[in-house]
Amino acid sequence: MIEIKKQSLSETFSIYFDKRMLKILLLGAISGFPWVLIGSSLSLWLKEDGLSRSTVGWAGLIFAVYAFNYLWAPLIDRIQIPFLTKKIGHRRGWIVLMQLLILISLFLWSLIDPSENLALVISVGLLIAISSATQDITVDALRIEQIGENESRSMAAGAAMAVVGWWSGYKLGGVLSLFSAEFLEKAGFQNYWQLTFLVLGILIIAMNIGLMFIKETNNFNRQKIQKENDKLISNKFKNLNIFTKIFTWISGTISGPIISFFKKNGFKIALGILSFVFLFKVGEAFLGRMSIIFYKEIGFSKSDIAIYSKTLGWVTTVIFTLLGGLFVIRSGVLKAMFLAGILMASTNLLFSLLAWSDKSEALFAIAVIFDDIAAAFATVAFVAFISLLVDRTYTATQYALLASIGTAGRTTLASSSGALVDWLNGDWGIFFVLTALMVIPSLVILWILRNKIKIYEK
Repeated sequence: MIEIKKQSLSETFSIYFDKRMLKILLLGAISGFPWVLIGSSLSLWLKEDGLSRSTVGWAGLIFAVYAFNYLWAPLIDRIQIPFLTKKIGHRRGWIVLMQLLILISLFLWSLIDPSENLALVISVGLLIAISSATQDITVDALRIEQIGENESRSMAAGAAMAVVGWWSGYKLGGVLSLFSAEFLEKAGFQNYWQLTFLVLGILIIAMNIGLMFIKETNNFNRQKIQKENDKLISNKFKNLNIFTKIFTWISGTISGPIISFFKKNGFKIALGILSFVFLFKVGEAFLGRMSIIFYKEIGFSKSDIAIYSKTLGWVTTVIFTLLGGLFVIRSGVLKAMFLAGILMASTNLLFSLLAWSDKSEALFAIAVIFDDIAAAFATVAFVAFISLLVDRTYTATQYALLASIGTAGRTTLASSSGALVDWLNGDWGIFFVLTALMVIPSLVILWILRNKIKIYEK
């Protein structure tokens, strides 16, 4: 059961001043920043280098690795990084290692011309995606473990701060990316995107410095329970040898978290939850994958996009994510997700209006603001929902499983976004209408499950 207690407005808002929230904010930023690299930055880099919309869309398939990071989450829960684990801790050691790989990847990108070696560019992008998806496993586990199991209010507030942090890393990283690229382009550098990636590397270094101020909780109890579960499996074997020990380890680390999830919720309800998670943000992903291409095609410059879509969008996201967190705490997760789904569908239609109108900075700003409001409500509700569902014995693995399934819908299906626009002969208005309709299946599933996922408000 999920329990969310109702508080007065002042009591609810005061939870954001908990010092743990600042740490969660940084963790969110660390998680969100790599999406700038393989999302808007890579898309615009490829587009400005002369590649087609379809190519840009299909390049987004590298995001699909986020959908499968739960497969190696159990390994990250147990395997320690030589030197780093002893020096800075298990969770932080994994994060720093992945950040180093991303930094190396940016350096490699700075040396490559996509028109001459697209395969290598995508391969390096895939390495960034794998590193980012891997660090997300640890980031989410470290974030959840900052909050006590019975602190439902703090968990919802932490979800809001994690979302604010994610969008801060994504939006502010995007601002730095776009302004740097435009400045270097106007300065006469033909390889302005390659140089921009070196500038972005500085931000990664700064984030790793901040990471050192986040302490890890003692993982002794988690390891103790995992070993007890391993012992229950090994006791079923008459003879213990190297093969039975390997089987026990694999069973305990991989199948254990999955069995726990289905046992806790029931098979049918668990399948319904997974289906909802997969479909909830598909429409938003279709819009997001092509939005920066759309802005460019209707006449907005990189600086315009940076101001309206990134800077203005970030401020809006921060404000309404915090408000969304209050709504989740006071009204409950399910109500928040119904509202968010309706908002996502409605705001996507504003982009149809923008596509069918003459270029208008005012309408552009309105569309971006309302889209970010919807995204803020949707994301904070979604993160709070799956955070409350996880078993603390398998924090990293179960959260990674649920988050990965949600990412699967957004990445695998949305990879065809560019092809869909081409199939519509560039009719952006119809494209955005279709993205609005994509939210309906998930809301139908949620409606069916509404009385089966019990939520008590006190």
